[in-house]
Amino acid sequence: MALLLGYDVGSSSVKATLMEAGTGKVFGAATSPNQELEIIAKKPGWAEQNPETWWEHVKLATAKIRERTQFDPWDVKAIGISYQMHGLVAVDRYKRVLRPSIIWCDSRAVQIGQQAAKAIGPKKCLKKLLNLPGNFTASKLKWVKDNEPKLYSRIDKIMLPGDYIAMKMTGEIKTTPSGLSEGILWDYEKDALAEFVLANYGISPDLIPEMVPTFSVQGELTAEAADELGLKTATKIGYRAGDQPNNALSLSVLQPGEIAVTAGTSGVVYGVTDKKNYDSKSRVNVFVHVNHSEKKPRYGVLLCVNGTGILNSWLKQNFAGEGMNYPQMNDLAAQAPVGSEGLTILPYGNGAERTLENRDLRASVHGWNFNIHKKSHFLRAAQEGIVFALQNGLTIMTEMGTRLKTVKAGNANMFLSPLFAEAFATVTGATVELYNTDGSQGAARGAGIGTGLYRGTNDAFIGLEPVRTVAPNKQLKKAYQAAYESWTETLGRQL
Repeated sequence: MALLLGYDVGSSSVKATLMEAGTGKVFGAATSPNQELEIIAKKPGWAEQNPETWWEHVKLATAKIRERTQFDPWDVKAIGISYQMHGLVAVDRYKRVLRPSIIWCDSRAVQIGQQAAKAIGPKKCLKKLLNLPGNFTASKLKWVKDNEPKLYSRIDKIMLPGDYIAMKMTGEIKTTPSGLSEGILWDYEKDALAEFVLANYGISPDLIPEMVPTFSVQGELTAEAADELGLKTATKIGYRAGDQPNNALSLSVLQPGEIAVTAGTSGVVYGVTDKKNYDSKSRVNVFVHVNHSEKKPRYGVLLCVNGTGILNSWLKQNFAGEGMNYPQMNDLAAQAPVGSEGLTILPYGNGAERTLENRDLRASVHGWNFNIHKKSHFLRAAQEGIVFALQNGLTIMTEMGTRLKTVKAGNANMFLSPLFAEAFATVTGATVELYNTDGSQGAARGAGIGTGLYRGTNDAFIGLEPVRTVAPNKQLKKAYQAAYESWTETLGRQL
């Protein structure tokens, strides 16, 4: 039996999945820790984690699978890694971590990115980077250079979180084009390292690791790593990618016009295109997709709305009532009509929103009538507001030339609500396919592609079938369109 092992290294936990290569069935899965990982915030706006902690939980998650399945380590043919994007890991020449990782939600380098955009020129940045430097990995490294010069002088290589995990496994420090693009270090005109960004920051290109293809043999388990993981020496690492490109891979979203959607605490829409387009206001981001090549370019356009599932969670904890669960909330919300009889909720209560040009608008309720509106209206207006916020972002993507052909999502979080799924399909006009998959499964399939266990990407998705399909409701199309127009008018008055 050929097995594939995928890891999803997030800021909350590490999930590992062992998958049968020939069937695509999950052989075993585990998450570590049981509670969310600590995020260290020494100052407001800071967010750090110790990379060593990620490695410890990679080992613990693997140990749980070993205990539950008793699999033969010789059956594991390849390993894939998915990881939290935009983080910074710095090591010295002995591969020792020099400081905690500055992770994705840390905002200390915002001003540095703004200054770089002005110095380089916004037009040049957008043309060559398809993004502005922003608060991404390169800007975080510049912050270390400016504020921790002694430590900076000891840096031999910088990495993304997934590169670090791969280093612990193989002893080799490498990165990928997709990884460099998420750090805003990829020159799309040259299909190469963006040395002009490094030059602006006064950073040597020597700090950047060797580049390898996203799907490729990227090293083998050392004897030490194999012993720590309970696997066999020389097991191949065949894939690594940031969590959002990888989530798209897990749903087989690889071709232009295909869209992956997640609606957990925050909501993400990730669309694939073959065009080098950008948003002039940088309200969405563009990255090199996992299957990009010079001959067949593939770019991922990423839209994020911070306030999605967290709004529904807040309502459950503070509004819905004692003991009411999410299915009961969904049933109650469905009792209100489309448009919630004029009640509108803007779901922007989870920090500054990129789609709103980094404004921190805060969440708000509009059109509240004491004689009309009940709990059901609020619950429905919240779900509709999340859908409308995502559609507002999708409009930006379509204006960039991103086509909306197929929408795929995990059968989880907000998509477990029939109301939400129907509203999303009807407002976007797209049939939504829902799958039981996740990032660690995507990483496992990616490992099979990268090591040649699969002949191509099509073969890698054996066993991946939609568990549910939601089509637009033609009868409710006009009602949803009117509700969306009312919502956008409300948003316009707040901006």
